[in-house]
Amino acid sequence: MSIFRADALQGLVALVTGGGSGIGASIAVTLAEHGARVAVCGRTQAKLDATAEAIAAVGGEALAVTADVRRPEQVEAVMQAIEARWGRLDVLVNSAAGNFLCPAASLSPNGFGTVVDIDLKGTFNACKAALPLLSRAGGSILNISATLHYGGTPLQVHAASAKAGIDALTRTLAVEWGAAGIRVNVIAPGPIDNTEGITRLLPPELRAKAERAIPLRRFGQPREIAEAAVFLASPASAYTTGATLVIDGGSWLTGMGLMTLGE
Repeated sequence: MSIFRADALQGLVALVTGGGSGIGASIAVTLAEHGARVAVCGRTQAKLDATAEAIAAVGGEALAVTADVRRPEQVEAVMQAIEARWGRLDVLVNSAAGNFLCPAASLSPNGFGTVVDIDLKGTFNACKAALPLLSRAGGSILNISATLHYGGTPLQVHAASAKAGIDALTRTLAVEWGAAGIRVNVIAPGPIDNTEGITRLLPPELRAKAERAIPLRRFGQPREIAEAAVFLASPASAYTTGATLVIDGGSWLTGMGLMTLGE
């Protein structure tokens, strides 16, 4: 059950990139539960359709559009589809991401570039494409980052670099686009259960040790990230921009709960 009113986002239109799975899907459904009409985009139509069905199941209205955020023309097409369907865009959530484990010494330039292209350039592409719609009446951009770059996280030089770039991009856009009434903020999740970041990147035998390194002694849940997105998308955060909301159970304070990756 949410602590927010069911109509907290009534009348708003949101786009969630990477909305076919994990945190992105959870955010998309939760925004819909609070009254938003929600578009989702990603590379796999079947996953997007599943999210759209979940949105419909909670009484929401959804639009699922296949797009690769690395391709500006495809992102532009998503914006055109949203405008044709609803005539507006109020909230952009950039959650498309890619990651894998690899020592820096073994990481190819292509591997490094692929993650940067999806995470950082994809975020920029979506922000830029959404600007004309968001500028009409102000809006909110939520960029999903991480805490990998707050310290040194082994095997994650590509992802950490991309997420650090997202943080810098967010602060810069908050300054440049504030006069247009556009707020730009970051949500920085730590280890979140039932996501690819855990299932793919954390060996099962290290799970218990990773949890013990987190002050709250547990992994987060996708819904906890989604509830934060509701806050940052809603009028409750009308004077919040350029901010980073860390939701990690305090894990980065203890030297990153996932430092075990380097062992």
